[in-house]
Amino acid sequence: MTQNFSDVHDFLESYRSAIQEKDVEKFLSLYASEIHVYDCWETWEIKGIPSWKANVFEWFSALREENVLLEVTFNDVVIEKTSTLAFIYCMVTYTGYQEGTGVQLHQTTNRFTYGLKKVLDSWAIVHEHSSMPIDFETEKGIFDLKLK
Repeated sequence: MTQNFSDVHDFLESYRSAIQEKDVEKFLSLYASEIHVYDCWETWEIKGIPSWKANVFEWFSALREENVLLEVTFNDVVIEKTSTLAFIYCMVTYTGYQEGTGVQLHQTTNRFTYGLKKVLDSWAIVHEHSSMPIDFETEKGIFDLKLK
């Protein structure tokens, strides 16, 4: 199911475009079958492509039903890699726009770490961890994080 990503940088653009296109299969092609995800939304831990596919399908279906175009922006990207392993650390901002009108509906920024391994000259995500900062006074996530 994985797509051939000979360069780790290709992953970021494919991630962005798969979300904007709401293309479940294209998005899943970024991941290894044994993917292990720690997420900061509803399902906190997901193991394996079948479970991940169910979450992604639900996410993209909701975007389609609500006519939302999701723009993805990467900030503070750090890539560290060897010949067979790579880590990407970054901030990812998701901005939702109403399709047709372009009116901004919402925006949130999450912190991400992606762990990739290289198999047969192609990179695939084996671990993904997303989080958001917590306001210790309210004990709630900070959704309107302002990047420096």
